[in-house]
Amino acid sequence: MNDQALIEQFLEMMSAERGAAQNTILAYRRDLEDLAGYLQNQKTALVNATQTDLEGWLGDLARRGLGARTAARKLSALRRLYRFAHGENILDHNPALALRSPKLPRPLPKVLSHEEVNTLLATAAADTSPRGLRTHALLQILYASGLRVSEMLSLPVVTGQREERMVMVRGKGGKERLVPLSHAALDAIHAYQPVREQFLPAGPTASRAAGFLFPSRAKTGHLSRERFHAIIKALATKAGLDSARISPHVLRHAFASHLLAGGADLRTVQMLLGHADISTTQIYTHVLDERLKTLVQTAHPLARKK
Repeated sequence: MNDQALIEQFLEMMSAERGAAQNTILAYRRDLEDLAGYLQNQKTALVNATQTDLEGWLGDLARRGLGARTAARKLSALRRLYRFAHGENILDHNPALALRSPKLPRPLPKVLSHEEVNTLLATAAADTSPRGLRTHALLQILYASGLRVSEMLSLPVVTGQREERMVMVRGKGGKERLVPLSHAALDAIHAYQPVREQFLPAGPTASRAAGFLFPSRAKTGHLSRERFHAIIKALATKAGLDSARISPHVLRHAFASHLLAGGADLRTVQMLLGHADISTTQIYTHVLDERLKTLVQTAHPLARKK
């Protein structure tokens, strides 16, 4: 089988069986044709390539100045191709099995200070219009619970109607977890509920929207991510903060970072955020590092006294 035929067969499988998006298919095609071109210059082909040949391509990517993240994406395409070829008995072995992934830098999450969050909350609380009450409820829930934006926007209308301070949410993969609601969040929900009907749409989405705490005329029936993102940006500007630094996801980061700084352990934060793997939560360990450093400097008997 020649290179182009193998690539086409693989891409057809990705589209038909895996439901890969068109942009993903195009990216795989570019990456694999790049690999095939490199191998052709080395007088070999995809079906004949060895681990050494594939490592040579990865080295060539580095020499071309491609970053680790781009190289990792290209390596993912390569691995999928050879896994497919081996699984379909096109190859009797998989030369990509032992390839090492490039080490990716883990950027620190953008985090807001307590003062910045308090400024946002105070600015939201000052607006007692129906939209202001909705914004304040959204902000209080997000900062009190660390919910993903999609989880928060799809909360049911019964949220906060009882005095229970925990709410059940369905996260990624359909997994359910309990997350807390602070007294401030419950108070904000109670203040918003009398004006909630003003946001109920008419038309085909009316019945669907009726079931959500934050209804909207969007197709989903609830406030869209894009609209909420715009609301947060506008609020940041109104509060005199740099809107480029503030987004719904940054508030989720603030929830996690402030919990850790206040003494919470990493496993608890993992459960609250709904991370399946604690390695995802470990992006916040810089907060723990600072806390431990302060603890040693202030509590250890041999710490230098000022």
